[in-house]
Amino acid sequence: MKTAIRTDKAPAALGPYSVGVVANGFVFCSGQLGLDPATGDFVAGGVFAQADQAMKNLKSVLAASGCEFKDVVKTTIFLADMADFAEVNKVYGSYFESDFPARSTIAVKTLPKSGLVEIEAIAALP
Repeated sequence: MKTAIRTDKAPAALGPYSVGVVANGFVFCSGQLGLDPATGDFVAGGVFAQADQAMKNLKSVLAASGCEFKDVVKTTIFLADMADFAEVNKVYGSYFESDFPARSTIAVKTLPKSGLVEIEAIAALP
């Protein structure tokens, strides 16, 4: 059995998918861009600001399922430019305290709406 996550504290899905799904004790969060949930536009400030907003959006999706960053077991970061790795890493690392989740970071040709970074996560329900 699966349950779709709904929250108005993260941007709405840009297509036919859920922002997250709870299934078999896990939460699967779709990739979050640096979009302001209120406007649907990217936040100003480049990749650092977009990464921070993506993490805030991810936090909202996790919270809607009863999870926090400490429950995250795996993340994937998609970058439009691998040269932004260090900058995004600074932001990303500030959201975790210890026992970091497993992670992959991938450079892609383009992201939806020409974003600079997208971050997805899988969490274990507490």
